Amino acid sequence: MENHHHITPLKTYLGVAVGLFILTVVTVAVSFLDFGPFNLVVALLIAAIKGSLVALFFMHLLYDNKLFGAIFSISIAFVAIFIILTMFDTMGRDMVVEGKSKPINEKAVIYSKQDSSAAADTTQSNH
Repeated sequence: MENHHHITPLKTYLGVAVGLFILTVVTVAVSFLDFGPFNLVVALLIAAIKGSLVALFFMHLLYDNKLFGAIFSISIAFVAIFIILTMFDTMGRDMVVEGKSKPINEKAVIYSKQDSSAAADTTQSNH
């Protein structure tokens, strides 16, 4: 079995580094926008793109066996899907069991736009 080494030009590494920097700026900019319950989806999508760039270029998955890259990409997609489904589950608990409608962390940003009167009632009942 032959071992082929791929030498990536410095220009490619610098281009990917600039792309990662731009995506980091986009991540910070998006954090100031309100997408409602899709804030997590947008954040995970940007993080998955950044992680894929690192794996493809800096870990050389782009030049390795394509099966490895596909397994990596599918794994990231499944982790993102499971996290998103878990977060949506925490926001819809009261649809199944009435007693479980309270969020895990009431001060979390994801719950700030939901039913502010319920949050006020909970805060007042704690005092």
